[in-house]
Amino acid sequence: MALNSVNTNSGALIALQNLNATNQQLMQVQSRINTGKKVASAKDNGAIWAIAQSQRAQSSALNSVKASLQRGQSTIDVAISAGETVSDLLSQMKEKALAASDVSLTASARTALNEDFKSLRDQIAKVTSTASFDGSNMIKASGDTIYALADSSGTNKITVAAQSLALGGANVTVGSTATIGTVTQAGLMITAVNNSIDFVGAALAKLGTGSKALDAHLTFIGKLQDALDTGVGNLVDADLAKESATLQSLQTKQQLGIQALSIANSSSSSLLGLFR
Repeated sequence: MALNSVNTNSGALIALQNLNATNQQLMQVQSRINTGKKVASAKDNGAIWAIAQSQRAQSSALNSVKASLQRGQSTIDVAISAGETVSDLLSQMKEKALAASDVSLTASARTALNEDFKSLRDQIAKVTSTASFDGSNMIKASGDTIYALADSSGTNKITVAAQSLALGGANVTVGSTATIGTVTQAGLMITAVNNSIDFVGAALAKLGTGSKALDAHLTFIGKLQDALDTGVGNLVDADLAKESATLQSLQTKQQLGIQALSIANSSSSSLLGLFR
Protein backbone atom coordinates (compact mmCIF):
# COMPACT_ATOMS: atom_id res chain seq x y z
CA MET A 1 0.00 0.00 0.00
CA ALA A 2 1.30 3.45 -0.90
CA LEU A 3 2.60 5.42 2.05
CA ASN A 4 1.30 8.69 0.60
CA SER A 5 -2.22 8.23 -0.73
CA VAL A 6 -5.37 10.29 -0.85
CA ASN A 7 -7.48 7.17 -1.41
CA THR A 8 -6.42 5.19 1.66
CA ASN A 9 -5.52 6.84 4.98
CA SER A 10 -4.24 4.03 7.17
CA GLY A 11 -3.55 6.35 10.07
CA ALA A 12 -7.13 7.57 10.08
CA LEU A 13 -8.42 4.01 9.91
CA ILE A 14 -6.35 2.99 12.94
CA ALA A 15 -7.38 6.11 14.86
CA LEU A 16 -11.03 5.43 14.02
CA GLN A 17 -10.79 1.82 15.19
CA ASN A 18 -9.30 2.93 18.50
CA LEU A 19 -11.91 5.66 18.90
CA ASN A 20 -14.73 3.20 18.23
CA ALA A 21 -13.29 0.80 20.81
CA THR A 22 -13.10 3.64 23.35
CA ASN A 23 -16.66 4.70 22.63
CA GLN A 24 -17.86 1.11 23.09
CA GLN A 25 -16.11 0.87 26.46
CA LEU A 26 -17.53 4.26 27.42
CA MET A 27 -21.07 3.08 26.64
CA GLN A 28 -20.55 0.00 28.84
CA VAL A 29 -19.31 2.10 31.75
CA GLN A 30 -22.18 4.57 31.39
CA SER A 31 -24.64 1.66 31.38
CA ARG A 32 -23.11 0.32 34.59
CA ILE A 33 -23.39 3.74 36.22
CA ASN A 34 -26.99 4.21 35.06
CA THR A 35 -28.18 0.76 36.21
CA GLY A 36 -25.79 0.29 39.11
CA LYS A 37 -25.05 -3.19 37.76
CA LYS A 38 -22.05 -4.64 36.01
CA VAL A 39 -24.25 -7.51 34.74
CA ALA A 40 -27.61 -6.02 33.82
CA SER A 41 -28.61 -8.52 31.13
CA ALA A 42 -27.60 -11.88 29.71
CA LYS A 43 -25.49 -10.26 26.99
CA ASP A 44 -23.21 -8.69 29.61
CA ASN A 45 -22.23 -12.07 31.08
CA GLY A 46 -24.57 -14.97 30.36
CA ALA A 47 -23.25 -17.35 33.02
CA ILE A 48 -23.28 -14.80 35.86
CA TRP A 49 -26.69 -13.49 34.81
CA ALA A 50 -28.17 -17.03 34.85
CA ILE A 51 -26.75 -17.70 38.34
CA ALA A 52 -28.07 -14.38 39.60
CA GLN A 53 -31.53 -15.05 38.17
CA SER A 54 -31.65 -18.44 39.87
CA GLN A 55 -30.74 -16.91 43.22
CA ARG A 56 -33.26 -14.10 42.75
CA ALA A 57 -35.97 -16.70 42.12
CA GLN A 58 -35.02 -18.57 45.28
CA SER A 59 -35.02 -15.37 47.33
CA SER A 60 -38.42 -14.41 45.95
CA ALA A 61 -39.81 -17.87 46.72
CA LEU A 62 -38.70 -17.48 50.33
CA ASN A 63 -41.32 -14.74 50.67
CA SER A 64 -43.94 -17.47 50.39
CA VAL A 65 -42.09 -19.53 52.99
CA LYS A 66 -42.11 -16.58 55.37
CA ALA A 67 -45.81 -16.02 54.76
CA SER A 68 -46.53 -19.69 55.49
CA LEU A 69 -44.51 -19.60 58.71
CA GLN A 70 -46.18 -16.39 59.84
CA ARG A 71 -49.62 -17.83 59.12
CA GLY A 72 -48.70 -20.89 61.19
CA GLN A 73 -47.51 -18.67 64.02
CA SER A 74 -50.74 -16.70 64.01
CA THR A 75 -52.83 -19.86 64.02
CA ILE A 76 -50.87 -21.25 66.98
CA ASP A 77 -51.03 -17.92 68.83
CA VAL A 78 -54.83 -17.96 68.53
CA ALA A 79 -54.89 -21.58 69.73
CA ILE A 80 -52.65 -20.79 72.71
CA SER A 81 -54.72 -17.77 73.66
CA ALA A 82 -57.90 -19.83 73.53
CA GLY A 83 -56.20 -22.67 75.41
CA GLU A 84 -55.19 -20.34 78.21
CA THR A 85 -58.82 -19.24 78.42
CA VAL A 86 -59.89 -22.88 78.63
CA SER A 87 -57.40 -23.45 81.43
CA ASP A 88 -58.78 -20.45 83.33
CA LEU A 89 -62.33 -21.71 82.86
CA LEU A 90 -61.32 -25.13 84.17
CA SER A 91 -59.83 -23.51 87.25
CA GLN A 92 -63.13 -21.75 87.89
CA MET A 93 -65.00 -25.02 87.32
CA LYS A 94 -62.79 -26.70 89.90
CA GLU A 95 -63.71 -24.01 92.38
CA LYS A 96 -67.42 -24.59 91.70
CA ALA A 97 -67.08 -28.38 91.90
CA LEU A 98 -65.18 -28.18 95.17
CA ALA A 99 -67.79 -25.88 96.64
CA ALA A 100 -70.56 -28.23 95.48
CA SER A 101 -68.90 -31.18 97.25
CA ASP A 102 -69.91 -29.62 100.59
CA VAL A 103 -72.67 -31.85 101.96
CA SER A 104 -74.08 -29.03 104.05
CA LEU A 105 -75.14 -26.94 101.05
CA THR A 106 -78.77 -26.06 100.65
CA ALA A 107 -80.58 -27.18 97.51
CA SER A 108 -80.81 -23.64 96.18
CA ALA A 109 -77.10 -23.02 96.70
CA ARG A 110 -76.21 -26.29 94.97
CA THR A 111 -78.46 -25.40 92.06
CA ALA A 112 -76.81 -21.99 91.73
CA LEU A 113 -73.34 -23.57 91.75
CA ASN A 114 -74.44 -26.12 89.18
CA GLU A 115 -75.74 -23.39 86.86
CA ASP A 116 -72.44 -21.54 87.13
CA PHE A 117 -70.56 -24.78 86.44
CA LYS A 118 -72.63 -25.52 83.33
CA SER A 119 -72.19 -21.96 82.10
CA LEU A 120 -68.39 -22.32 82.39
CA ARG A 121 -68.60 -25.73 80.69
CA ASP A 122 -70.54 -24.29 77.78
CA GLN A 123 -68.10 -21.42 77.50
CA ILE A 124 -65.29 -23.92 76.90
CA ALA A 125 -67.29 -25.32 73.98
CA LYS A 126 -67.69 -21.84 72.53
CA VAL A 127 -64.03 -20.98 72.91
CA THR A 128 -62.75 -24.17 71.29
CA SER A 129 -65.19 -23.94 68.38
CA THR A 130 -64.37 -20.31 67.53
CA ALA A 131 -60.58 -20.25 68.00
CA SER A 132 -59.86 -20.06 64.26
CA PHE A 133 -57.36 -18.12 62.19
CA ASP A 134 -57.79 -18.03 58.42
CA GLY A 135 -60.06 -21.06 58.66
CA SER A 136 -57.72 -23.19 60.79
CA ASN A 137 -58.62 -24.27 64.33
CA MET A 138 -56.05 -26.32 66.23
CA ILE A 139 -58.01 -26.91 69.44
CA LYS A 140 -61.43 -28.01 68.22
CA ALA A 141 -62.35 -31.69 68.08
CA SER A 142 -60.25 -33.22 65.27
CA GLY A 143 -58.41 -29.92 64.99
CA ASP A 144 -56.25 -28.73 62.12
CA THR A 145 -52.55 -29.63 62.20
CA ILE A 146 -50.21 -26.95 60.89
CA TYR A 147 -47.90 -27.79 57.97
CA ALA A 148 -45.76 -24.70 57.37
CA LEU A 149 -43.37 -24.46 54.42
CA ALA A 150 -39.72 -24.81 55.42
CA ASP A 151 -37.85 -24.14 52.16
CA SER A 152 -38.27 -22.73 48.67
CA SER A 153 -38.71 -26.17 47.10
CA GLY A 154 -41.90 -26.83 49.05
CA THR A 155 -40.83 -30.39 49.88
CA ASN A 156 -39.83 -29.75 53.51
CA LYS A 157 -42.39 -28.67 56.08
CA ILE A 158 -42.57 -27.91 59.79
CA THR A 159 -45.43 -29.77 61.42
CA VAL A 160 -47.21 -28.64 64.57
CA ALA A 161 -49.85 -31.13 65.69
CA ALA A 162 -53.35 -30.05 66.68
CA GLN A 163 -54.25 -30.29 70.38
CA SER A 164 -57.95 -30.86 70.87
CA LEU A 165 -59.33 -29.03 73.90
CA ALA A 166 -62.95 -29.84 73.12
CA LEU A 167 -65.23 -31.12 75.87
CA GLY A 168 -65.10 -34.88 76.34
CA GLY A 169 -61.81 -35.18 74.46
CA ALA A 170 -58.42 -36.57 75.36
CA ASN A 171 -57.32 -33.39 77.12
CA VAL A 172 -60.53 -31.91 78.51
CA THR A 173 -62.16 -35.02 79.97
CA VAL A 174 -65.13 -33.04 81.30
CA GLY A 175 -68.10 -34.03 79.16
CA SER A 176 -70.46 -31.68 77.37
CA THR A 177 -73.28 -32.68 79.79
CA ALA A 178 -71.23 -32.71 82.99
CA THR A 179 -72.91 -31.31 86.09
CA ILE A 180 -72.30 -30.94 89.82
CA GLY A 181 -75.97 -31.27 90.82
CA THR A 182 -75.16 -33.83 93.54
CA VAL A 183 -72.33 -34.39 96.01
CA THR A 184 -71.28 -37.50 94.10
CA GLN A 185 -71.23 -35.69 90.78
CA ALA A 186 -69.26 -32.86 92.33
CA GLY A 187 -66.64 -35.29 93.64
CA LEU A 188 -66.27 -36.90 90.24
CA MET A 189 -65.95 -33.51 88.57
CA ILE A 190 -63.15 -32.46 90.91
CA THR A 191 -61.05 -35.37 89.65
CA ALA A 192 -62.05 -34.82 86.02
CA VAL A 193 -61.32 -31.10 86.16
CA ASN A 194 -57.96 -31.65 87.88
CA ASN A 195 -56.92 -34.10 85.16
CA SER A 196 -58.15 -31.73 82.47
CA ILE A 197 -56.11 -28.86 83.87
CA ASP A 198 -52.95 -31.01 83.74
CA PHE A 199 -53.68 -32.26 80.23
CA VAL A 200 -54.47 -28.78 78.92
CA GLY A 201 -51.21 -27.47 80.38
CA ALA A 202 -49.28 -30.21 78.58
CA ALA A 203 -51.12 -29.49 75.33
CA LEU A 204 -50.36 -25.77 75.57
CA ALA A 205 -46.71 -26.59 76.22
CA LYS A 206 -46.62 -28.54 72.94
CA LEU A 207 -48.21 -25.65 71.08
CA GLY A 208 -45.71 -23.27 72.62
CA THR A 209 -42.82 -25.47 71.51
CA GLY A 210 -44.24 -25.55 67.98
CA SER A 211 -44.57 -21.76 67.94
CA LYS A 212 -40.94 -21.38 68.99
CA ALA A 213 -39.86 -23.75 66.22
CA LEU A 214 -41.69 -21.65 63.63
CA ASP A 215 -40.23 -18.45 65.05
CA ALA A 216 -36.67 -19.83 64.95
CA HIS A 217 -37.11 -21.00 61.36
CA LEU A 218 -38.63 -17.68 60.35
CA THR A 219 -35.53 -15.93 61.70
CA PHE A 220 -33.33 -18.32 59.73
CA ILE A 221 -35.30 -17.77 56.52
CA GLY A 222 -34.91 -14.01 56.93
CA LYS A 223 -31.14 -14.38 57.30
CA LEU A 224 -31.00 -16.79 54.36
CA GLN A 225 -32.91 -14.35 52.17
CA ASP A 226 -30.55 -11.52 53.16
CA ALA A 227 -27.55 -13.71 52.35
CA LEU A 228 -28.98 -14.61 48.93
CA ASP A 229 -29.70 -10.96 48.12
CA THR A 230 -26.18 -10.00 49.18
CA GLY A 231 -24.74 -12.80 47.06
CA VAL A 232 -26.66 -11.63 44.00
CA GLY A 233 -25.40 -8.12 44.64
CA ASN A 234 -21.82 -9.37 44.77
CA LEU A 235 -22.32 -11.04 41.39
CA VAL A 236 -24.05 -8.27 39.46
CA ASP A 237 -23.64 -4.94 41.25
CA ALA A 238 -21.13 -2.46 39.89
CA ASP A 239 -18.41 -0.80 41.97
CA LEU A 240 -19.48 2.79 41.31
CA ALA A 241 -16.25 4.28 42.68
CA LYS A 242 -14.24 2.18 40.24
CA GLU A 243 -16.67 2.91 37.39
CA SER A 244 -16.41 6.64 38.08
CA ALA A 245 -12.63 6.53 37.77
CA THR A 246 -12.91 4.43 34.60
CA LEU A 247 -15.41 6.90 33.14
CA GLN A 248 -13.03 9.82 33.58
CA SER A 249 -10.19 7.81 32.06
CA LEU A 250 -12.25 6.82 29.03
CA GLN A 251 -13.53 10.35 28.51
CA THR A 252 -9.91 11.56 28.37
CA LYS A 253 -9.03 8.69 26.04
CA GLN A 254 -12.02 9.59 23.85
CA GLN A 255 -10.86 13.19 23.53
CA LEU A 256 -7.37 12.03 22.61
CA GLY A 257 -8.83 9.62 20.06
CA ILE A 258 -10.82 12.41 18.43
CA GLN A 259 -7.71 14.55 18.29
CA ALA A 260 -5.67 11.68 16.82
CA LEU A 261 -8.33 11.09 14.17
CA SER A 262 -8.31 14.79 13.31
CA ILE A 263 -4.53 14.73 12.88
CA ALA A 264 -4.69 11.59 10.73
CA ASN A 265 -7.39 13.10 8.52
CA SER A 266 -5.35 16.28 7.99
CA SER A 267 -2.23 14.38 6.90
CA SER A 268 -3.52 13.86 3.36
CA SER A 269 -3.93 17.61 2.85
CA SER A 270 -0.16 17.98 3.27
CA LEU A 271 0.28 16.17 -0.04
CA LEU A 272 -1.01 19.29 -1.80
CA GLY A 273 2.30 20.95 -0.96
CA LEU A 274 4.09 18.57 -3.27
CA PHE A 275 2.26 20.04 -6.26
CA ARG A 276 2.94 23.70 -5.61
